[in-house]
Formats: sequence, C-alpha cells, structure tokens
Amino acid sequence: MIEPPGDEYFMREALRQALKAGKADEVPVGAVIVRAGKVIARAHNQVELLKDATAHAEMLALTQAEAAVGDWRLIDCDLYVTKEPCAMCAGALVHTRVRRVIFGCADPAAGAAGSVINLLQMPTLNHRCDIAAGVLQDECAGILQSFFRERRNSHNKIDSLEGD
Repeated sequence: MIEPPGDEYFMREALRQALKAGKADEVPVGAVIVRAGKVIARAHNQVELLKDATAHAEMLALTQAEAAVGDWRLIDCDLYVTKEPCAMCAGALVHTRVRRVIFGCADPAAGAAGSVINLLQMPTLNHRCDIAAGVLQDECAGILQSFFRERRNSHNKIDSLEGD
C-alpha cells in the first residue's frame, strides 16, 4: 500500500515557495495549505511586490484556501510554513480555525507559536491549533540565513563604494 505524503513532503512544497520569494527579493518564507492530503493553496511572501505589510505567505495562502474551500472556516486544513508564524498570521490561523500548523524554523524574535508567545494555543481564544515545530528545520533556517547574509554583504559593498 502506498503511504500518504507526510509532513516533510508538504514542507518541501513550502520550501519551494520560500525559494520563489527569495528570488523575488522577498524574505524567503513559503506556505502551503493541505486538505484531505492535497495542497489547496500555495503562497510566498509578497510584502515588497504588493507594498502590503499583510502579504505574508500564510495570509496569502489562507485567502487562497478559503476560496478553494468556499468558506472562511478551514477546520479540516493544515498549514505548512517554513518559519514560525508572527502574531498577525497566528491570529488569522486561529480565526480561520486551521486544524494544524506545521513550521520549519522558530522565530525567536517574533514567533507567535511558542517562541515569544503562543497565540495558536491561547486558552482564552475560541480555537486552538495543533502545532508541529522543527520539520526540515535546518533547510528552512538555511534559506533565511543565506538570504540575510547576502543582503548584509550587498549593503556592505554599497557602503564601501560610497566611502571611496
């Protein structure tokens, strides 16, 4: 019998989205939403392209998934995202009642799935998402680290040219 795809399979789909974001000079975060073992939404950060601070991969994927499902409630859907969701995204995930949130690397500065705060499992909210952290953690963190290293290096080169 063929095994259904697991968390690593879907996280690799999210990683492909993160790579698209990085190539577009966006912070390389990617997300996919899965329902009944099938990807129903794919997105990556588009904050710079859309000039919209809310255009995080998770938010864009939620909008696509809502359209695919035909409802704003995503109770039987799972979100795979390469970086721990921020407070804005975590709030939207709770509001849409996503069943499970699977993320790659933690965000110790702004993570809202346990690093700084855990909005996904806040007892006073009307829904709690199950969480799986650290899926393909090294690959997810590596994409972000490379992106920011390149960005720092290019800014340093510009600064040194301006100083000449």
